[in-house]
Amino acid sequence: MTGKLIGWVLVLIASVLNGSGSLLLKQSRLKATDDGLMGLLLNPWFIGGLACYGINVIFFAKALEKLPVSVAYPVLAGASLALITMVAAMVFHERMAPVHWGGAVFILIGIILITRPAPQPQPPNAPAAETPASAPVD
Repeated sequence: MTGKLIGWVLVLIASVLNGSGSLLLKQSRLKATDDGLMGLLLNPWFIGGLACYGINVIFFAKALEKLPVSVAYPVLAGASLALITMVAAMVFHERMAPVHWGGAVFILIGIILITRPAPQPQPPNAPAAETPASAPVD
């Protein structure tokens, strides 16, 4: 695999871990009782969420060795947001209005646009490309 492809795979893994961390935190609060700080810290769902966040940071840091942060972070955030939105609707039965689905589509379009390579500018003194002479017109 090429370096950039490895970077994108690492960003994808980090996105899934980031989204999973948020979903696990939500799960930890569903049947929460007022056990105070220790109850929260000892909740297995909460611990799982923290673990996902921690591992996410490791994968994202490795991805930054291959990709610019100005591109990788928006993809991480957008992909995580799209994942959370879809899974929350399915698992937690959170209501998804059409505007939310539209927002998720815009996020995915934004990810596609931001990952496109930027056009390379021509050096100022570069010779112009020669155009072939056209046939004489009578």
